[in-house]
Amino acid sequence: MSGRTRLTLCAFAATLTAAGALLPLVGTKGWLPQAALLLAFQSGAGALSRRVPLARSLTVAVQALVTLLLLTVVFARDHALFGVLPGPQAVQRIGELLTAGADDVGTYAIPAPMTDGIRLLLVGGVLLIGLAVDALAVTFRSAAPAGLPLLALYSVAAGLAEGGASWLWFLLAACGYLLLLLAEGRDRLSQWGRVFGGTARSADGLAGLTGPGGGATAPVRTGRRIGAVALGIALVVPATLPALDGGLLGGTGNGNGKGSGGGTISAVNPLVSLQNNLNQPENREVMTYRTNARNPQDLYLRILALDEFTGSEWRSSTRRLKDVPERLPEPTGLSPDVAVTEIRTNISASRSYQQTYLPLPYPATEVEVGGRWRYEPEGRTLVGDAGQTTGGARYEAGSLIIEPTAAQLAAAGPPPEALAREYTRLPGSLPDVVGETARKVTEGAANDYERAVKLQDWFSFSGGFTYDTTVSSGTGSTAIARFLRDKQGFCVHFSFSMAAMARTLGIPARVAVGFTPGTFQADGASSVGLRDAHAWPELYFEGVGWTRFEPTPTRGSAPAYTRPDTPSGDTEDPAQPSASDSAAPAAAPSASESCPAQMRRQGECGASAAPGAAGPADPGTPAGTVALGILGAVLVLVVPLLPLLWRIRARNRRLGSSGGRTAEDATARILAAWREIIDSAWDHGIAPDESLTPRKAAARIVRLGRLDPTAAAAVHRVAGSVEQALYAPRPRPVTALAEDATAVRAGLRAAAGRAVRLRATFAPRSAVRVVWAVADRRAALRDRWANRPGRGRWTGRLRRPTRQHG
Repeated sequence: MSGRTRLTLCAFAATLTAAGALLPLVGTKGWLPQAALLLAFQSGAGALSRRVPLARSLTVAVQALVTLLLLTVVFARDHALFGVLPGPQAVQRIGELLTAGADDVGTYAIPAPMTDGIRLLLVGGVLLIGLAVDALAVTFRSAAPAGLPLLALYSVAAGLAEGGASWLWFLLAACGYLLLLLAEGRDRLSQWGRVFGGTARSADGLAGLTGPGGGATAPVRTGRRIGAVALGIALVVPATLPALDGGLLGGTGNGNGKGSGGGTISAVNPLVSLQNNLNQPENREVMTYRTNARNPQDLYLRILALDEFTGSEWRSSTRRLKDVPERLPEPTGLSPDVAVTEIRTNISASRSYQQTYLPLPYPATEVEVGGRWRYEPEGRTLVGDAGQTTGGARYEAGSLIIEPTAAQLAAAGPPPEALAREYTRLPGSLPDVVGETARKVTEGAANDYERAVKLQDWFSFSGGFTYDTTVSSGTGSTAIARFLRDKQGFCVHFSFSMAAMARTLGIPARVAVGFTPGTFQADGASSVGLRDAHAWPELYFEGVGWTRFEPTPTRGSAPAYTRPDTPSGDTEDPAQPSASDSAAPAAAPSASESCPAQMRRQGECGASAAPGAAGPADPGTPAGTVALGILGAVLVLVVPLLPLLWRIRARNRRLGSSGGRTAEDATARILAAWREIIDSAWDHGIAPDESLTPRKAAARIVRLGRLDPTAAAAVHRVAGSVEQALYAPRPRPVTALAEDATAVRAGLRAAAGRAVRLRATFAPRSAVRVVWAVADRRAALRDRWANRPGRGRWTGRLRRPTRQHG
């Protein structure tokens, strides 16, 4: 096999393994085989072009043209000229799918449904990365820079996947890249002729030029060793570094700050998590609290502050973590002249609400909480350490109700120079319309306080804005300008835009993320749900400190100091509520239904490009060999996935049928859903027992699978429907069979370990039904052949006489 053929196959394999990291982002996996097939055609087109040979730029152009034709055939065939050529209508159709896919990404929680737009984004993205990798590694003979597009593909999965991309996908992608580098190194060395060996010594004691048998051992072995060591470091070192991982408003995280006073914190844009929470069909409870504040509806629970605006997003700066002090320091900029009342709040988080930031009233003065927590002073935030999360946490917090008057805010002096410099920084990409609109809205204001109130009122009342959680995602400079033009969005758009406009006016500003006060209950507690997720701006006023504003209409409550002629005062009895008064959540949502997670990572990623000189021209290899090689690579990658693909097809067939209204059709749907539950339990290690009744089988699955109440109720409902279908004279109509089966599978996965989940996904035990079906079909064919008409006449002539009748 020639060097370019090896490089082509290695580039194909590296791209496909990196693309595997995208699998957790969507609910179905059928797009990956499709992407693999199209990628094989793309690679084959490159191999044929290089064999002609064509100029390098023309080779890339041919591959790009083939890619466009493939995407047209797959996604816009009905709009293409002759079903193949991408005419204007086909191009418009692809553009519509790309726009719809971008909207779907911002709307759906992970794993997202496989819409046509999302499928185009996935398949097209893999083909685009594959084209870049093939061009760099094979056409231009520089495999090292090809790691950059592979890293970009993996980074997309790491940034969007719930809990981050699995280490397994990183391992596969890294192995693909190392294979590509080794193939290129072997090809370069072979250009010099016979490769020198290693350490074998001749009789005179001098090192030989070849290894045993003359094989080229030293460079290849050295490369493999270096690659293995580097890969091991990449996997092991991050686990020991002080990092933070997990969801901003939900999901499991694992901060890893070590020691006392060490560690840092760095967070990312919360837009997707916020929008997913606000669009949940059910406002599932995540925590409850009791407080002695006079008006609990003004008590926001704050998670963290986003204080850095890069132009593409608002995010939290990297900060140092410290041990949690017994009493937190006084808030920055607070003057003794401002009225302050201290309150106590008892908070109880649901066990399924697992994230690494502790929701607290702002500004907190002391926190009594069990577990491993660290303190970030600038944002006055508590962060979980070494895997600590809020799941099931019960804690008590003291906090301040700061009650400035309008006169005190209006008379605020200039902020400290360092603080003003940091919190008024704006990117150069911010459109001029943002500052122009801010100045126009605040025209006539005498001070920063009046400007802030005018901005808040413009967003809330007079500006004509509409609250809409379905608006497409975006928090950068372009999104802010679009929001000011269209005047439709949700809390993220309102808060980010007001903070950016305040900075253009020289007012220090940042964005806080957390929860609105929730719903007051009859027993005196307040309940906070997923739909209470919120973002609001905080503006700094010297003498008062960081001050909350509420520009989002219909959400939360405007602070008293921003409302005209509104009396201040917020608390009554300063007595501390006891921890026993906290109410636990009434119904903890299951882990499988918890809100989607957001990654927390350091953001330190280095890559070096070391392009090498192109080697001498390669005579290439026959097209048939290339085609067979690509086909073999596809088979090697697809065959291990056959059990997974069969299981997905069986699940979709069993749960996707909705046709037929007769009693027989309803019974068939019920039994198919029950078979799906039995096979899901089997995949997770609970072998079926056909001697049990449906009711006892359901109880066994609940017990052995350690199902949560939601999944347990679902399996019992389906078992009851099976008994009705089999034994009742007139079975009751049933609905939501597919939802119940899906809930049971999710409960089994939530209770299983990593190894069990991986086997259930890639090597499901129930796939043995395929073997059984093949055996039954073979036995039936054998019986049919044995009993075919006329067989006795021919077999009688051919049968050898027995010894008795001889």
